[in-house]
Amino acid sequence: MKVKILLACVIIILAACNKDKFTTEPQIKYKSLSPNICSSTVLNPQSPQIPRLTISVTDSEGDLGITGSDTARIYIRNLLTNSIDSFDFPDLNATSKPNFKGDVEVNLFNALECRSFGPPRPRTDTTYFEVYIKDFAGNKSNVIKTDDPLFYICE
Repeated sequence: MKVKILLACVIIILAACNKDKFTTEPQIKYKSLSPNICSSTVLNPQSPQIPRLTISVTDSEGDLGITGSDTARIYIRNLLTNSIDSFDFPDLNATSKPNFKGDVEVNLFNALECRSFGPPRPRTDTTYFEVYIKDFAGNKSNVIKTDDPLFYICE
């Protein structure tokens, strides 16, 4: 009898730990920031020298991307300057479906900014970013912080 109760408890615990990773609110995880050094003299947003943030995204409805009048958004806050910018989610029409899981890469060109105070230029500012997304329904994801710093050379 004790064995059956113990076995039932173990099954319940394992089922609770294995809960569905797809939720109505999108869930994001930090994957990478590359390259992690950039200069303010880089003026081309498509330059390979511009940092790109990669996040992993899951969403139970898959209502992400761009469709007609709906656009999901990615919000990024530069923790050094405290400025917030938002970006349209990439177009995922071909891949967005219920129980969506995928990686999204964000060009950080518009989120790069030197602080207005501090030592004279040239100097290197070290920053991190906070990130969250909102789906078509306005559901806000969890907020994450980049694990790796970005070294921004202000010239």
